[in-house]
Amino acid sequence: QVQLVESGGGLVQAGGSLRLSCAFSGGTFNSYVMGWFRQAPGKEREFVARLSRGGILDYYSDSVKGRFTISRDNAKNTVYLQMNSLKPEDTAVYYCVADSDSSSSDYRNRNAYDYWGQGTQVTVSS
Repeated sequence: QVQLVESGGGLVQAGGSLRLSCAFSGGTFNSYVMGWFRQAPGKEREFVARLSRGGILDYYSDSVKGRFTISRDNAKNTVYLQMNSLKPEDTAVYYCVADSDSSSSDYRNRNAYDYWGQGTQVTVSS
């Protein structure tokens, strides 16, 4: 059974940076497209970023494009989310996700993803 474990969350001031990590186990990592979602208090869970199996094709939400970078190390079975220029509105629980279907057309929909991590809290103070 695939398991995803996030780490790296915490408290940071606006304008600062954090790097989230997600350790993958229980399957063949490079068979999965990886991504990140987030959920702020009182809001719907929303798509943040997605990265192809080979780490070539990446997609971002408009709200994070240019500030966040998703990457993966297939040798370490780990996906990362580098978050720069953080804003208070980035405060949320961040979830790592895995998708076995590389051709998912509606990749911004949470239902496209097969596996979820437990989440890590990111808090950005103003």
